[in-house]
Amino acid sequence: MFAIKKRAVCALLTGATALFFINSAGAGIPIVHWTQPSGAQVFLVESPGIAMVDVRLEFDAGSRRDPTDKPGLASLMASSTTYGVRATPESPALDENSLSDAWADLGAAFGGNASSDRLGFSLRSLTYPDILPKAVALAARQLAEPAYPESLWLRDRPKLIASLKEADTRPATLAARAFNRAVYGNHPYGFETTADAVNRITVADMRALHARALRACDAKVSIVGALNRAQADALVTQLLSRLPPVPCAPQPVVPEIQPLQAASEQRIEFASAQAHVLLGQPGFRRNDPDFFALTVGNHILGGGGFTARLTEEVREKRGLTYSVYSYFAPGMHAGAFTIGLQTRPDQAQQALDLVREVLGKFVAEGPTEKELQAAKDNLIGGFALRIDSNRKLLDNVANIAWNGLPLDYLDTWTAQVEKLTVNDVRNAFARVVQPQRMAAVVLGAP
Repeated sequence: MFAIKKRAVCALLTGATALFFINSAGAGIPIVHWTQPSGAQVFLVESPGIAMVDVRLEFDAGSRRDPTDKPGLASLMASSTTYGVRATPESPALDENSLSDAWADLGAAFGGNASSDRLGFSLRSLTYPDILPKAVALAARQLAEPAYPESLWLRDRPKLIASLKEADTRPATLAARAFNRAVYGNHPYGFETTADAVNRITVADMRALHARALRACDAKVSIVGALNRAQADALVTQLLSRLPPVPCAPQPVVPEIQPLQAASEQRIEFASAQAHVLLGQPGFRRNDPDFFALTVGNHILGGGGFTARLTEEVREKRGLTYSVYSYFAPGMHAGAFTIGLQTRPDQAQQALDLVREVLGKFVAEGPTEKELQAAKDNLIGGFALRIDSNRKLLDNVANIAWNGLPLDYLDTWTAQVEKLTVNDVRNAFARVVQPQRMAAVVLGAP
């Protein structure tokens, strides 16, 4: 056992930073996709250079489906699978420590988390025949048979509540919370996990969500590693084999985010050295046909760091802030478009007015040819860094799987960026971004 553990740990430490080398001649990244009899969809990239595999299973059970009075339930349910697994007729129970030790002995890792849209579980293991079958079997148990002992939840809940209350003392938390309410209204994207909500969540809630959310029929499984299709198919079958069969009726529809009808501005008093300024609105869905135009345009506006127009105007020319940024957060719904900065409280209004001016001009006129070409060069030149490890590549494959993107999405990414014109960016921003109907939050200024 010691030899297995030592070999596994050493190889995983090497693999954690291993590069997924892409053929410089442009051979592409072949993604193989198939659907299992259960309905689970599998997306595989073979990466045989290192004897390891990364797997991600995702379900449509992210926080957008949390009960309105219990935001945070999906995330807590997923993370609490580490509390142990219950006994079955063929397998003994494993408590929290025994489960942790079992993973350490294999030199592998498995865990869950939830984002706004997705409930996901990730497995990393070596593919040696004396390790991978054991890791997959253990992951299948933790996925399907978590114990959710009440004593451990009652142990950890006060610590989580204390952490949330401490976060409520931070100006950034309060500003972001007010901004999310202003942008999302009553949509679940704007729900915040609070101490009161955590107090209402029970292990019975976790068990009930687990039972209805983890359905093999709508699982999307992304795999990058030293496995061929047959091996990957067998791995997925085993991972999902212990999930109970449940009806695969369509999930309830989550309503769309409503566009803002008018501008709004909130001033929040807070004794802080810096004022927090946020400006934004609902943005666009991930499947928007103008995704590339909006992404490149935002790089020019505020996402490109020191080369961005907002940085040039607000920081370099006027010295109103150290950092100003903008970003889109597209998901299954129109995630927020956000511009943010911190500045001296007495400069907050000047900074906000300037940001509005820069944004309005960008939406009306679009970027210059020089700005567009610089953004293209930067993004295309940095594309390799998006896929330079198995884990980064897995993130991209999971993005393709979840959003129904073409299997050659990564192969055509640079071409999609290169073909954009100034008109493409200007028209996309004019359609999506409405400078006259934005929510502003200023916390900490008079």
